[in-house]
This record gives sequence, structure tokens and C-alpha cells, in this order.
Amino acid sequence: MEDTRLTVRIDAHDAPLLGHGKIRLLEAIGASGSISGAARAMGMSYRRAWLLVEAMNAAFLEPVVATRPGGGGGAELSPAGAEILRLYREVEERAAQAALPALRELAARLAPR
Repeated sequence: MEDTRLTVRIDAHDAPLLGHGKIRLLEAIGASGSISGAARAMGMSYRRAWLLVEAMNAAFLEPVVATRPGGGGGAELSPAGAEILRLYREVEERAAQAALPALRELAARLAPR
């Protein structure tokens, strides 16, 4: 069962809003203090990371990532971004707990690798 897990994707307005990739990006921005550092840590282009941040900032009432202007200014999770990250992880944990019995049954039926 160790390699069987549930992943959560949240959609809004008929489009993907949050999933494990965007959440990992937010966590990496929080850890590195920059979008470019987060992109490097994830093996992602800066442009892709920036586009994902822009999409998340546009999707919520308040920006989830705040950037500091200037060359090498950096970025950080806004208070709203930290709360969205916390709420996503809470949804993920609750869903995983609710799905645990069924996931165990599915894992028991997997063919060996």
C-alpha cells in the first residue's frame, strides 16, 4: 500500500484550480524565497512557474504569492497563500482518511511489479 496514494485536484469555474503540482510550487516558493529558486528545485522552467503563479494569483481574491520588485527581489507566500496552502493540505488529509479503506482494497488487488 506504500506506493498507492490519493491525489487531490480542485477545480473551480470549470477549470483546474489547485493540484499537487501547484501546491508543491507554493511550498517551494515558501522554502526558497523566489519563483526562480522554486522552479529550479522542481526542474521546471521559470516561465512555467511564473505562469502558474500568475494563474493562481488571478484565481483568488487576494494574491497567493507576493513578489518583491527589482532584480533578484524574490517572492514569498502571502498570508492568503499560506492559508490556501493550509486548506488544500487539510482537504487532502481528510480525503485520504476517508478513502483509506477503499485504497487498501485497491492496493490489495494490484499485480506485483
